[in-house]
Amino acid sequence: MGLAASEFILNIDGSIYHLNLLPQHLANTVIVVGDPDRVEKVASHFDTIEFKVRKREFHTQTGTYKGKRISVISTGIGTDNIDIVFNELDALVNIDFEKRTLRKELRKLNIIRIGTTGSIQPDVPVDSFLMSNAGIGFDSLLHFYDSAHIQDQEFAEALVEHLDWFPKKSTPYVVGNDEDLAKKLDSEEVHKGITATNVGFYGPQGRILRLALQDPGMNDKLSTFSHKCQRITNLEMETSGIYGLS
Repeated sequence: MGLAASEFILNIDGSIYHLNLLPQHLANTVIVVGDPDRVEKVASHFDTIEFKVRKREFHTQTGTYKGKRISVISTGIGTDNIDIVFNELDALVNIDFEKRTLRKELRKLNIIRIGTTGSIQPDVPVDSFLMSNAGIGFDSLLHFYDSAHIQDQEFAEALVEHLDWFPKKSTPYVVGNDEDLAKKLDSEEVHKGITATNVGFYGPQGRILRLALQDPGMNDKLSTFSHKCQRITNLEMETSGIYGLS
């Protein structure tokens, strides 16, 4: 039986529901950014543009750079949007849109996120480049999937103990990056670290305007945590979902 219309949702033109893309619109190499306006900046370096579409915060352009076909897509902010984008990217390459069935031969995508982030370590200065060796999710997204086998449980348990984690918050999860992609992007100019993915920009990242924080010392505890010579270097809102769903 094919996938139900309530599960695999398509628009009238046959495109995937949120991204508004058809399978032929997507390249094997995908750059994801948060800000829809940043898509135009990335695509300005392409030699050719073959396709553009924009719906809500999801802006996509596909073109070529030095003969290589690349898509750049904006995700908007947060792992809730990552859940939408990455499930739909996978559907575009691994579901038969006409038969509404899973393809027998699966296709892989190379997905690279280019985003802004906040450093919590003094030796990672503003305007640095940083590559996330792993993402820590404070958002609970991955717990909705059968994902225990890809999580670093030992790391997460050590972090919970170090933070004296408030039990009413969702349990953190930890997922590593793709080592093959990391090797391609590695250089002496790039810092390496562990990225904490938060569920918000203000309280969850320790910012105080008018509302008091449950744990005002959380960022200090994050910056002093170490596990097997790994430390947390930066805070943002998407990486753990990207690594986990990938």
